[in-house]
Amino acid sequence: METDLLQKLMDNIAKVMIGNEHTIRLVLTCILAKGHILLEDVPGTGKTVLAKSLARSVQASFGRVQFTPDLLPSDVTGLNYFDAKKGEFVFSEGPVFCNILLADEINRATPKTQSSLLECMAERQVTVDKVTYRLPEPFLVIATQNPLETLGTFPLPEAQMDRFLMQISMEDLSAAQERAMVERFLTEEPLVKLEPVCDCEELRKLQDQCCETYIHSDLLNYMIEVVQTTRKHERIENGVSPRGTLAFVRAAQGYAMVQGRDYVVPEDIKAVAVPVLAHRLNLSAEEDGNRSARQIIESLLCGISLPTEDWRKK
Repeated sequence: METDLLQKLMDNIAKVMIGNEHTIRLVLTCILAKGHILLEDVPGTGKTVLAKSLARSVQASFGRVQFTPDLLPSDVTGLNYFDAKKGEFVFSEGPVFCNILLADEINRATPKTQSSLLECMAERQVTVDKVTYRLPEPFLVIATQNPLETLGTFPLPEAQMDRFLMQISMEDLSAAQERAMVERFLTEEPLVKLEPVCDCEELRKLQDQCCETYIHSDLLNYMIEVVQTTRKHERIENGVSPRGTLAFVRAAQGYAMVQGRDYVVPEDIKAVAVPVLAHRLNLSAEEDGNRSARQIIESLLCGISLPTEDWRKK
């Protein structure tokens, strides 16, 4: 049942998106694992289209915030205003009160505004004037940013980065895929015609099933050893946090589900390791940012041995 629904989601998104099959699988993995997504790539690669395609594929509320330097925290979370008719202060919900939030160009907002998402992403709630409001379930943030442009941007702090389950880039299109994209969008707008294939209740059931995906104890030990090694690696100042360890495990469970299995295999772990772990590393000053982080994670995966097993639950 869950495999059929996930395939329907993938097929529906593919009605708009050409290529990017692996990226779409990772996005669905994040949803199953109740994690948030940072889509980092140059403009025009389809980041926003992917986010909108996902939102339209799920019968859920969708919010969008265009992050700019003059955006205020209250523009995201909401604020209390005085209602003259009622003679009292009333809370007006911000765009964050939705199931799927697109935080477009998140690094263009000031750190103060960026921090307004910290509580939302970690605890699924908003606190305004000492009153806490729960966000609807499921709740997913899809943030986008351009890695090349630095003018007028503010780097995301480590606390913010750690709240994203994965940092993902779009895939390059082949010549045939690019031609297919042009032909698809030449005479119509497929995003406008996209219909939902599941609702929030079905999504919540999938998320509950994700937690039950079986992981062999040897695989858990392998994942923990990878994380532990990042904390004592000579090229890393600060390794993966305990939150990152949990994210790593949940992502492996989610990817296994996307692949149609109720148990995790080593290939699931290796598929999600770089997107989950690389952006959580704080490298030494002489290292070359994201590229070095990805290379370090890949080398750790190869350097730690795994026994050959039947990974299914016995």
